[in-house]
Amino acid sequence: MKIFGIRNCDTVKKARKWLDDAGIDYQFHDFKKDGLSPDTLTQWEKSLGWEALVNRRGTTWRKLPEQVRDNISASTAHELMLDNPSLIKRPVVETSGGVSVGFNADDWASQFKH
Repeated sequence: MKIFGIRNCDTVKKARKWLDDAGIDYQFHDFKKDGLSPDTLTQWEKSLGWEALVNRRGTTWRKLPEQVRDNISASTAHELMLDNPSLIKRPVVETSGGVSVGFNADDWASQFKH
């Protein structure tokens, strides 16, 4: 399992604590510090859709010009997320079963605890 996010993000902190408490091994990739490859982002977009990846609740989204927000498309979203990784909803989780985004303790309990 590989967790992608930003180290100081509250949701990522909660997700990592949940995994640690559950004794689940994972690798953490801080895409703000370690970067994010265009190929990885493309795979997530194919799996989840770009709309699911854009965090429209964060300050990064609110700081974008209104014209950019109002006219966002698959191609502009891709470039925006690469330029501003904090625009990506977090955490993004890669497992052998696929890719998911976000953290919900109940969902994770049924999905990851066996």
